[in-house]
Amino acid sequence: MPILLNLYDIALKIGKPIVHRVLKTRLARGKEDPARLGERMGIASRPRPKGRLIWIHAASVGEAQSALILIDALAKSAGGASILVTTGTVTSANLMQQRLPSFAFHQYMPVDHPDWVNAFLNHWRPDIALWMESELWPTILLALKKREIPAVLVNARLSDKSFHNWRMAGGSIKKLLSCFLLIIAQNEEFAQRFHTLGAVNVTFTENIKYSAAPLSYDPLSFSELKLAIDDRPCWVYASSHAGEEDLACRVHKILKEKIPNLLTIIVPRHPERRDDVSDICFQNGVKFRLRGAAAALPTPDDDVYIADTMGELGLFYTLCNIAMIGRSFSNDGGGGHNPIEAAQLGCAVLTGPNNQFQRTLYDEMQKEGAVIETKNEDDLIKALYSLLTDPAALQSLKDKAQNFSSRKTHVIEDVMAQIMPLLQITENRDAA
Repeated sequence: MPILLNLYDIALKIGKPIVHRVLKTRLARGKEDPARLGERMGIASRPRPKGRLIWIHAASVGEAQSALILIDALAKSAGGASILVTTGTVTSANLMQQRLPSFAFHQYMPVDHPDWVNAFLNHWRPDIALWMESELWPTILLALKKREIPAVLVNARLSDKSFHNWRMAGGSIKKLLSCFLLIIAQNEEFAQRFHTLGAVNVTFTENIKYSAAPLSYDPLSFSELKLAIDDRPCWVYASSHAGEEDLACRVHKILKEKIPNLLTIIVPRHPERRDDVSDICFQNGVKFRLRGAAAALPTPDDDVYIADTMGELGLFYTLCNIAMIGRSFSNDGGGGHNPIEAAQLGCAVLTGPNNQFQRTLYDEMQKEGAVIETKNEDDLIKALYSLLTDPAALQSLKDKAQNFSSRKTHVIEDVMAQIMPLLQITENRDAA
């Protein structure tokens, strides 16, 4: 085994007490679920269902949303199989709890320690593993290969930074990538990167998120919010991260000088940051209201409405004509989130400059004039002011975004065409 993987394995084995302490620290910070902490150590919280079991792993919320598209397609093509979905964050677990169909269920991904990985695999015995996008955990991938469980990396992507770092790892990354029987990349560039790192069976389609069904929303909540907002112009900062709420408040104050009744809606990517977001609004001197579990409504005096709830992004995309997509001005260097969801629901779409994880998608949208990419705060203010005051410009951008998204729904069919032969092999093996 390559030296880096050997060192990784040794470090985990001798560092097990440290891993325990890290889990306890995360638990204290609300980043772990106390009722299900055992799952992070490979202890299942439910029995394995009988029959075929397809395992889908999605790291966090973004990958989980891609997984939901795949699950819907599997329901039509792999009837009778149960689906185990693993993620690593509380937020993604809550999303799955709300949206998984009856034949699928969620568990937390075990920490990548040999004891916990083996306990996980001994219990679940998946027939095939479908991993989403970019997570490469050495212990569990090598265990899958040793157990001859076929694995596929779906909607695979490799950022510039990850590609550079993995190239330095030499034989270690080649060994890990050999654990996948098939890698289906999001685009040709990512496919070439995997080839360069030593992967053998690599293909590419387009981003699976193109095939997402429009986000749902509660009609009663929509009616209540529509009545509360009345004819106030509004925009939504969607899936915001640290640094972006402060930006939204500054932008709001400047725009309010010319648009006095403006309402800014902030939907934090992680609702548990509600206290931080509230503090930022207070520090900026803007009147704000938290939606909260009681679904409080904005009043005419509120400047900012904080939607600190899960699963309601579709509601705010439907309510607002303009959506700024988060993690493109964030303090963490950005990366960008999925703009397709906003486009599908008729929003004019804006982004900041740091959308590198979604670069191909945004490049395609820009070619068709379906998105505005802002370079800095002044750019964002100018773009918002134009859209909020020019109905023709707003409608044009909305139409282009929605038309773009409607032409991309075929991607999941291309992905399933490549997965199905492996699914059929596992089905035939079980039947034998």
